[in-house]
Amino acid sequence: RPFEIIILLTIFANCVALAIYLPMPEDDTNIANSSLEKMEIAFLIFFAIEAMLKIIAYGFLFHTDAYLRNGWNVLDFSIVSLGLFTMTLEQINAKEGGSSGGKGGFDVKALRAFRVLRPLRLVSGVPSLQVVLNSIIKAMVPLLHIALLVLFMIIIYAIVGQELFKGKMHKTCYYIGTDVIATVEPEKPAPCTSSGHGRHCTINGTECRSGWPGPNDGITHFDNFGFAMLTVYQCITMEGWTEVLYWVNDAIGNEWPWIYFVSLILLGSFFVLNLVLGVLSGEFTKEREKAKSRGTFQKLREKQQLEEDLKGYMDWITHAEVMDSERARGEGMMPLDEGGSETESLYEIEGMNKWIVYFRQWRRWNRMFRRKCRDVVKSKFFYWLVILLVALNTLSIASEHHFQPEWLTTVQDNANRVLLSLFAAEMLLKMYALGLRQYFMSLFNRFDCFVVCAGILETILVELSTLSPLGISVLRCIRLLRIFKITRYWTSLSNLVASLLNSVRSIASLLLLLFLFIIVFALLGMQLFGGKYDFENMEVLRSTFDNFPQALISVFQILTGEDWNSIMYNGIMAYGGPSFPGMLVCIYFIILFVCGNYILLNVFLAIAVDNLAEAESLTSAQKAKAEERKRRKMSRGYPEKSEDEKQLLAKKLEQKAKGEGIPTTAKLKVDEFESNVNEIKDPYPSADFPGDDEEDEPEIPLSPRPRPLAELQLKEKAVPMPEASSFFIFSPTNKFRMLCHRIVNATWFTNFILLFILLSSISLAAEDPIRAESFRNQILGYFDIGFTSVFTVEIVLKMTAYGAFLHKGSFCRNSFNILDLLVVAVSLISMGIESSTISVVKILRVLRVLRPLRAINRAKGLKHVVQCVFVAIKTIGNIVIVTTLLQFMFACIGVQLFKGKFYSCTDPSKLTEKECRGQFITYVDGDPTQIVMLDRIWLHNDFHFDNVFSAMMSLFTVSTFEGWPELLYKAIDTNAEDTGPIYNYRVEIAMFFIIYIILIAFFMMNIFVGFVIVTFQEQGESEYKNCELDKNQRQCVQYALKARPLRRYIPKNPYQYQIWYVVTSSYFEYLMFFRILLNTICLGMQHYNQSAEMNHASDILNVAFTVLFTLEMILKLMAFKAKGYFGDPWNVFDFLIVIGSIIDVILSEIDTVLASSGGLYCLGGGCDGIDPDDNSRVSITFFRLFRVMRLVKLLSRGEGVRTLLWTFIKSFQALPYVALLIVMLFFIYAVIGMQMFGKIAMVDGTQINRNNNFQTFPQAVLLLFR
Repeated sequence: RPFEIIILLTIFANCVALAIYLPMPEDDTNIANSSLEKMEIAFLIFFAIEAMLKIIAYGFLFHTDAYLRNGWNVLDFSIVSLGLFTMTLEQINAKEGGSSGGKGGFDVKALRAFRVLRPLRLVSGVPSLQVVLNSIIKAMVPLLHIALLVLFMIIIYAIVGQELFKGKMHKTCYYIGTDVIATVEPEKPAPCTSSGHGRHCTINGTECRSGWPGPNDGITHFDNFGFAMLTVYQCITMEGWTEVLYWVNDAIGNEWPWIYFVSLILLGSFFVLNLVLGVLSGEFTKEREKAKSRGTFQKLREKQQLEEDLKGYMDWITHAEVMDSERARGEGMMPLDEGGSETESLYEIEGMNKWIVYFRQWRRWNRMFRRKCRDVVKSKFFYWLVILLVALNTLSIASEHHFQPEWLTTVQDNANRVLLSLFAAEMLLKMYALGLRQYFMSLFNRFDCFVVCAGILETILVELSTLSPLGISVLRCIRLLRIFKITRYWTSLSNLVASLLNSVRSIASLLLLLFLFIIVFALLGMQLFGGKYDFENMEVLRSTFDNFPQALISVFQILTGEDWNSIMYNGIMAYGGPSFPGMLVCIYFIILFVCGNYILLNVFLAIAVDNLAEAESLTSAQKAKAEERKRRKMSRGYPEKSEDEKQLLAKKLEQKAKGEGIPTTAKLKVDEFESNVNEIKDPYPSADFPGDDEEDEPEIPLSPRPRPLAELQLKEKAVPMPEASSFFIFSPTNKFRMLCHRIVNATWFTNFILLFILLSSISLAAEDPIRAESFRNQILGYFDIGFTSVFTVEIVLKMTAYGAFLHKGSFCRNSFNILDLLVVAVSLISMGIESSTISVVKILRVLRVLRPLRAINRAKGLKHVVQCVFVAIKTIGNIVIVTTLLQFMFACIGVQLFKGKFYSCTDPSKLTEKECRGQFITYVDGDPTQIVMLDRIWLHNDFHFDNVFSAMMSLFTVSTFEGWPELLYKAIDTNAEDTGPIYNYRVEIAMFFIIYIILIAFFMMNIFVGFVIVTFQEQGESEYKNCELDKNQRQCVQYALKARPLRRYIPKNPYQYQIWYVVTSSYFEYLMFFRILLNTICLGMQHYNQSAEMNHASDILNVAFTVLFTLEMILKLMAFKAKGYFGDPWNVFDFLIVIGSIIDVILSEIDTVLASSGGLYCLGGGCDGIDPDDNSRVSITFFRLFRVMRLVKLLSRGEGVRTLLWTFIKSFQALPYVALLIVMLFFIYAVIGMQMFGKIAMVDGTQINRNNNFQTFPQAVLLLFR
């Protein structure tokens, strides 16, 4: 044990030494670094001795439990060997007179980077870390399948990207006759085109020509397979993908590139990468269940042991008692008192009695008083009093802001003292009433005591003015934790808080692992990039690896995924740009992003979902108990049912069952996903008491399972006409009213209205937001009148049939009908008022957008999804409260730390508002020849912490991860109130943001997702509430019902049989597999600016592959005949691809023949004056895609990948209604965006520009998707 501790401490010391090391540009060094190098040798020798001792103790390799049979020891051994190897190399280098940066220098530096793996050895010393690690390692196999799927997608998209966008990114606008790139001030250079719909050069005296390396110094493009893969991977991480899309739009026009990028994001980011979460959460739950069952087994064992021991003792004691009684009988009675002890004097006893009486009286009073106090403390009145004090306390802290008047500060200070003394009094009262032991048993009380003590400490320190302001502000905000007292009497909320605290334990080990991971990558980053980020231009880069704290922040930033690609571009440029050694750098960033962002951060979500499900079951169990109690109370009041009544009820049920035809098990279709979107039943059905309505008879199915709701919905009955009269005129038997009722419930009527809703939605999207008076808008206006009239007629009919709102079952008693009414009323009013300049009318016109929502009431599946979403929103309420409270606390801390500090002058050398006057000189892009004079302006940052509301807004943007590093560095530079920033003034402030991100963004935001998952699962399960089978048994039945016998076609004709034998053999499969791989390699080898020979070779290869694929298709057709061949979906896919490939070959040949006249595209002389390179050969390129699609056949090969694909397709089947809901939301917001922001001018270099605007409906939808 001591040996272990010494080793762990040494590893820790080694980590510290690595962290203190300061990497410098150009291999410079200083005294500290030199001494650290010497220490490194000592560490190395120490670890080598440890390895030697272990090898001697355990043996080296060949028997069980040997040194190298343990994974951690292998890691140790490889690190030590590499270290020794590096040291010898360095010695040799030094002898030959070269420095470590000399000839063999790079190798040595690269090898030295392996030292940073040492912190990983800490894992083997901590058991809770191993649970998390084990669950991650167990998940590796399924994760590998997902990785294959992702890799596969990246390869397909990279090759498609190559075919479509190869060489398109190298043209930009130059001034004619120079090599100067033409841009307007805030804009960066972008690709352009001289024909078609891309970006044209608009500045006078400029032309669009090639010669530009491309965006991001030539890193982002599709010219060859490697760069295309990197670009596609960057798009899948959803960081900077819009920039790539916009550059492609600039180069070739915006008609169709969006299809490529949007499909990539949908498939790559939203689907495939979310499979990672599924796998991890499954593994984590399993691992935790194992640990749990181990624990219960241990407890059982202990219990058995105790019982055995107890039995032994009991035997022994009874035995001893028998012996004792025997001995007593034998020896006669013992005298009570041996020897006369002195009798005490009577007087002493009398005096004592007096005191005893007093003491007893005092105790009685005390007991009574404590009982009274306890009653007070536990009363509702006391609780609300405390809540009131907490609210006042919160108010006094939240009212702090920048530029607050003097009197407010005094009030806040006094309020703080008074409230603190009140809270202290409450704590003492509770301690007295409950007793110390009972007081400290409650978690809330311990927490309370901590808060009060912290408050007293803070007051003392402030009075003595010994503590720095930073410490004080943090202590002050601990008071805010009192807000959580509210949760005391709110069951579901306190269960949630308990479950969160519970998951903090499992999350603590995960955080430790995450921290180790960050440390390793930060140290590695320092070894690789330390001091390397010094470029020619003068801009100062913030996200660097120049020292340990900065490296930690950079790695954390990459983990959150914000702007990680620009750090990677800088890394590539530091090693010489997009060429050989530089491009290897991206491996570091990709591994960091994959391991950190996808794996570790998804474990957060896995843990959250796991614990939430437990909290939910807790709450529902408590609810069930409460219901049970209520029911018992009620049933006491009712007489027991007689036997006759019971029999009668059973008969009724039987008839009802026969009438409705409750299905037998054979007809059941139990789909886990479908059940999610089915109707939501009342989770607590009431017991059958006399006096209930006759119609609500309890469902007691005769078959072993209730009938799924999916089938109940098939026989949708018409809503009966209410008994009351409608509009006080039409009685229920009135002919006109009955006609209206029949029309409204007819299927054709519903479909007719749905069609009109669709058409009116299309007309809304077609409006032109810029030219309000245009001809198109006038026509659409007439259509609008037509639509509104139809909808008005529909509502009048419905109101006539069901009545307006006075009786039960009338039109306005249904919330969806009220939505309908609102939408139609808005349309009528906006028609009545013509002038579109009045702002009220504008708002009303915008409200017409809600029309598509009327479809919800008519499409049943959609209605269920919406209801499910509402249920989820209700359950999410608690989470929202907890998150808002935490957000509010952090905002208050932010105000304490940063109020009034986010000011700056445009001239960085001036620090106060008084100095920030006049003008100053600056250089454009750090070029001393280009000098500009600018005005000094005193600016306030957009996001700041001057009051609680601004602080909450700023923190909200941080929790979305968008642009948070910028805010972080502004905060690090903050100095004093009302002064400008000083570079890296307080780096320790970064802790505030990091803790906030871990708590809110990683944890609480993930719990939101977890909650929705749990709710949907529960809604799905609630359908089978009365079912006797559990989930696994149901799946078993479902599997048995869905199983079909495998049919195998074997031809009778001997020749056909031989072909069939060849085609179905595994060798043939492997041959096909190999051929597809070859095809992939050939496609991947193509690149921009390739030679004519290469072009020719790739064309010949393409023809050869097409012939082979056609041959395979013909053979299979001969073997299986048409019916057998087209029965398999993969074969249909093959067939389509072969046809496409043949067309592609024919078109390519024709194109080559016609090359002299500009190719196929220019047939008929339509290409005069167009650069032949530049014509967008969409027709040909489209058929080229069939070459790439052959790769998809690889997916039908691997077992694990096939299972994933199956999961994937199943989840697609469950999505249509959810997707429909999302489409509706997009539609509504896009139309609102067009109405509200359609007229904003497009300025390149700002956020609303040529690629990103609300001027047309497609543009608006793309912007919203982004």
